[in-house]
Amino acid sequence: MKIIKKSTEIHGRTLTLEVGRFAEQASAAVLGRYGETLVLATVTASGRETTLDYFPLSVEYVERLYAGGRIKGSRWVKREGRPSDDAVLAGRVIDRSIRPLFPKNYKHDVQVVITVLSVDGENDPDVLGLVATSAAIAISPIPWGGPVGAVRMGHVKENGGGTLLVNPTITEQGYSEFDFVVASLKDKVIMLEGGFCETPEDIVYDSIQKAKEVNAQIIKLIEELVKEVGKSKVPVAQVSDAQDLQDKISKDYKKELAELFAKKSKKEFGGTETTDLAKVISEDYEAQNSIKSIEEALDYLFKKRIRDDVLIRAKRFDDRKLDEVRSLNMEVGILPRTHGSALFQRGQTQVLTVATLGTPSLEQLIESPTGEESKRYIHHYSMPPYSLGETGRIGTPSRREIGHGALAERALLSVIPSEDEFPYTVRLVSEVMSSNGSTSMASTCCSTLALMDAGVPIKEPVAGISIGLMCDKKKHILLTDILGIEDFAGDMDFKVAGTKNGITAIQLDMKIDGLSDDIVRDTLAAAKKARFLILTKILAIITAPRKSLSRYAPKVQVVKIPVEKIGEVIGPGGRVIRQIIAVTGAAVDVEDDGSVMISGTDESSVAKAVEWVRGLTHDVQPEEEYEGEVKRILPFGAFVEILPGKEGMVHVSQMSSDYVSNPNDVVSIGQKVKVRVLEIDDQHRVNLSMLFGEDAKKTPTARPRFTRRDDDRHGFDRRRKRY
Repeated sequence: MKIIKKSTEIHGRTLTLEVGRFAEQASAAVLGRYGETLVLATVTASGRETTLDYFPLSVEYVERLYAGGRIKGSRWVKREGRPSDDAVLAGRVIDRSIRPLFPKNYKHDVQVVITVLSVDGENDPDVLGLVATSAAIAISPIPWGGPVGAVRMGHVKENGGGTLLVNPTITEQGYSEFDFVVASLKDKVIMLEGGFCETPEDIVYDSIQKAKEVNAQIIKLIEELVKEVGKSKVPVAQVSDAQDLQDKISKDYKKELAELFAKKSKKEFGGTETTDLAKVISEDYEAQNSIKSIEEALDYLFKKRIRDDVLIRAKRFDDRKLDEVRSLNMEVGILPRTHGSALFQRGQTQVLTVATLGTPSLEQLIESPTGEESKRYIHHYSMPPYSLGETGRIGTPSRREIGHGALAERALLSVIPSEDEFPYTVRLVSEVMSSNGSTSMASTCCSTLALMDAGVPIKEPVAGISIGLMCDKKKHILLTDILGIEDFAGDMDFKVAGTKNGITAIQLDMKIDGLSDDIVRDTLAAAKKARFLILTKILAIITAPRKSLSRYAPKVQVVKIPVEKIGEVIGPGGRVIRQIIAVTGAAVDVEDDGSVMISGTDESSVAKAVEWVRGLTHDVQPEEEYEGEVKRILPFGAFVEILPGKEGMVHVSQMSSDYVSNPNDVVSIGQKVKVRVLEIDDQHRVNLSMLFGEDAKKTPTARPRFTRRDDDRHGFDRRRKRY
C-alpha cells in the first residue's frame, strides 16, 4: 500500500499525518507524528446496524510502556494492565470531541483505538491522538460531520501581562498557569477540557480564540489528506417518519404522560417508568408498533415539551428562573472520626465528601511511558446506583466516575498548599448520595468544605456550576444549574469551577455541532455569577480553614538536614533510623534532598523523633552547654549523651576541682548532669567538662599516673593476631 504523508508546522514543530504504513484492514488508520512522539489512530465500523437506541461508539486510548523505553516495574507482572486513569481521561476527551458529529440515526458499532507508539518526553501524545483520530474518521467511509482540530493551550505570565502557548512542551507546561485542550470545527468549539490557576475569564476566552486559529490550520491539513486518500461515505439509513406515532400517543395518553412527566421531575431521566408505559401502549395498540419505537416516541415527546417550555415560554421544568441556582444546604464536620467531612446539597443533588490526611510517603505513584510521577492530592468520586433510585453493579469505578473525580480534583489542585507549606498527602472521596444534575460540580463545592473542615490551608475556596443550553435556528437560551432532565433534553453541559479570582477548571460536553463565540462568552459570564453566589454560601458555613487538624489526623513535621548528614540519620545498614522508629514510635522518611519527614499519631513521639534527628545532625561547638544523661562509666571517666544518639566523654579530671579516684563516686548511670563542651578532637570525639565558672579556671588535681614494672603481668590482649 502506498504511503501518503501530509505535514504542517505547529508552534515551531512539524505535525505529520501518515496513511498506508499500518493497519490496512481497519476502516481507516492514521499515524500521527509531532516531534518524536508517534500515535496510531484506527477506526473500525461493524458491517451490520445494531438495534440499540444509542450510538455504540467506543474509544480506547492504549498506553504502551515501550513507547518511552520502559519495562513495568512489577517483579511478577510485566504486561500492561488495565488502562491508567490518565489513559481513561485521554480516551474520554477524544470521545467527547468526535461523538457529537456522528449522524443521530447512525447505529453501527464504531471502535476507535489510539495506540501510543513513541513518546519523546516533550510532546504530549493525547492531543496528537485526537488529531490522528479526527483524520482517521475523516478519510474513512463512516459518516461524520468533521474533521475537527485539537490543540493544547498554555499561558505564562510576564511583565504584568502574559503569553499564550500553543502545544507547550512538557518543560513549558511546568511554567504555564493552565493546561487547556480545545477541540473545534472551523468556526465552532466542540470540546473543552482544562485546569487553571485562578485564570480570569477573558484570558480563557482569548486562549479559545487562539486555539481555533491553530485548529483551522490542522483541519486544512486533514482536508488535504481526505482529498487524496478519503473514501466515499456510506449513506445513512433514513429513519421512518415517527410523527404519526408521536401525535397519536400525545393525543391518547395525555393523563399518563403528565403523570410520568411529574415522576421524572424528582430524579434524573432514566429508570423503568418509560419502558413500563411503552409496554402498556404497545398492548393497547395491539403490537402495531414495537416497544422500542414507542419508547423513542416518548423520549421525543419529553424532550419536545421541555425544550418548548424553555425556548417558547422561557419556563424551566421546575419553575426556576433561567439563571437561578437551586436551594443550597451545607454542613461540615458530620463524621466524628474522620479528619474532615462535609455534606453539600443543591436541590436533589446531594454529595458527601470525606477528607483524609496521610504522611508524604502515602503519595500515589503513577507509572507511564514517560516515567514515574507522584501526586499528593487525590480525589475519588463514587456514584452508587441508589443515588438514582436504581439497582446496579458495585465494583471498580466506571470511566464516568474516573472522569468526574478527575474534574473535581483538577478544580481544587491550584489552591492546595505546597508540600513545604503543608507536608501531607490529601485524599478526598466524594460519595454521591442523590443525583439530579451536575454531581461533579457538587463534589467540587463539597471538597472545598471538607478540606476547610480538615484544616487544610487552601489558598481560596472553590465552587463550581454547570450551565446548560437549549437552542434552535433562531435563538439560544442558557440554563444555570441544570437538572438531570434538562441535561437529557438539552444541547450542552458546560461545567466551570473557580474561585473569586478566576477559573480553576472547565469541562464542556456537547450534543450539537459546536458553540459559537457568543455562547462561549455568555456561558463564562453566567457561570461566574452563579459561582460567586455559591462561594458566598460556602463562606457563611465555614469562613476559613480550621486552625488545627483533627486529633485523629497524623502529626507531620519536616526537618531539613544537610545532604552530607543523611548517612548519619540512616546509619550503617539503616541501624540508626530503625532505632529512632522503634524507640519513638514515629515514622521517619528521608528524601534525597535532605528533607526528613517525621510523622505519627502521637504528638510527643513525633517531637521526640524530631529532637533525635536534629541532635544527630547538629554540629557540636566548643563552649556549648547541655543537660545530658550518663550512659556509661569507665575507670577514666563517664560517657554522657548530650543529644539523641550523640555522646561525649567527661574525663575524671573534669568531674570536680578536687581529686576523683573513682567516677562512680561522682556520677551514676542514668543521672542527669550539666556539661560543657571542651573541644572536638582531631578524631571528631567530643570532650566534655562538668566544671563551670571559677572551678573551670582552676587546674584540676592530677590523678596519679600508674607505671608498670618489668615484672608486672601483662593484661589480656583482646586483639587477634595477624599473620
